[in-house]
Amino acid sequence: MAIRNIVKDGDDILVKKCRNVVKFDKKLHTLLDDMAETMHRANGVGLAAPQVGILRRVAVIDTIPEQNQVIELVNPKIIAYSGEQEGCEGCLSFPGQWGIVKRPNYVKVKAQDRFGEEFEIEGKELLARAFCHEIDHLDGVVFKEVADRMLTKKEIEEMNG
Repeated sequence: MAIRNIVKDGDDILVKKCRNVVKFDKKLHTLLDDMAETMHRANGVGLAAPQVGILRRVAVIDTIPEQNQVIELVNPKIIAYSGEQEGCEGCLSFPGQWGIVKRPNYVKVKAQDRFGEEFEIEGKELLARAFCHEIDHLDGVVFKEVADRMLTKKEIEEMNG
């Protein structure tokens, strides 16, 4: 496994739509492993392939890093959602930037695993938010585009105590 460079704000790859994965091979497995390690090292809860420079529909999520239960999503699609939550959101590709974003409170995702097997997974609250955020990345949408507003420097300083 290896730590990959995280693409930062201003790189065009962050606003491009990703292509579906069609080969479920060692190269994909390495990408998933590297993305999980990169996400954990950066103290993130999610990471999408375009954030490491790869235009494929691949994302990893781990909302409880101390349990190291990485959810691997290949070719994910949101198939159901309900409710609403509003909260503060950031992104590893936009360090130091935070915004207020409305997301569904419940999301159901259909995806494939690293071997191409289809599965469905549900999430509420933070996990639902992470599913939406990472799948948005795969469609070339960054959180700043869907934020109701971005936090000011003063608000961020107060949030960080």
